[in-house]
Amino acid sequence: MTQQSSDLSDLPRNLLGESLNGVKPKYIVLIPAAGVGARMASNIPKQYLDLAGKSVLQRTVDCFLACSQIDHIFVVVSTEDAFIDEALAAHEKLTVLNCGGATRRDTVQNGLEVIRKFSQYQDYDQVLVHDAARPGLTPALVSKLIEAVGADVNGGLLALPVVDTVKRSVAGRVETVDRQDLWLAQTPQMFRLDLLSRALEMAIAVTDEASAIETIGYSPKLVEGAMRNRKLTVPEDLEFLNLFFKDL
Repeated sequence: MTQQSSDLSDLPRNLLGESLNGVKPKYIVLIPAAGVGARMASNIPKQYLDLAGKSVLQRTVDCFLACSQIDHIFVVVSTEDAFIDEALAAHEKLTVLNCGGATRRDTVQNGLEVIRKFSQYQDYDQVLVHDAARPGLTPALVSKLIEAVGADVNGGLLALPVVDTVKRSVAGRVETVDRQDLWLAQTPQMFRLDLLSRALEMAIAVTDEASAIETIGYSPKLVEGAMRNRKLTVPEDLEFLNLFFKDL
C-alpha cells in the first residue's frame, strides 16, 4: 500500500481545512448504530437501553443537538432495525440512514457514501464520527475537539492518557508495559469528508476512523477527553453513566 506523504507542504489549499474560495467547513455528525452490543447481555442493542428516561442513543444525539457548530446529525442503523422509531425523536437536524454494515468500518463507510450525495456537503466539510453508546459526551467536549483540530488536515479525536499501570500477559508470562505516551481512544473522531472516505476505502481491518487515517500516512491530533465519555460496554458502565443523568 502506498503511504500518503507526511509532508503537507505540497497539498493544495483545499486539503488544508477550507475550500478554494475560503468557505469555512460545515460540521457533520455520523453516529454508527448498527451494532448489537453482545457484552451487555441484554435482549436489545445497547444503544436502545434506558438511561434515566431516554434511550442511550437519544442521550447521545441530544448532546449534538445542543451544539451550535453542528450542521446535521446522521444516525446509521441496520436495514432490519426494529427499535429506532421508538427510541429516537424526530428533529429537523437529524436523519436516520438504514444502510448499516456488518462492521463499524462498513457502517461508517456506507453512511459517508450517502452523505456525499447531499449537494450541501463538500469534500472539505468535517465529519465527527461518534459511538452511539457514548452518551456521556458534552457540548463542551465537542467544542474543545473542533477548536483544537481547527484546519489541521490530520484531523483529531478525543482520547485519555493512560494513568494506570499497564500489564501484558503472553503465554502465562506477565510483564509491565511503559504507559508513557499511551492513550485510550474515545470519540468523536473528526476528519475531512473526502479524506475519511478515502482512508476507509483503503483500510479494511480497522476498529476506528483514526486507525484508517493513520494507515494512509496522516497523524491525527489527540485531544484530551473525559471519563464521563466512556463507552457503554458492560452492565456496570450503565450504572456509572446514570450518575450524570439521574437528576435531569
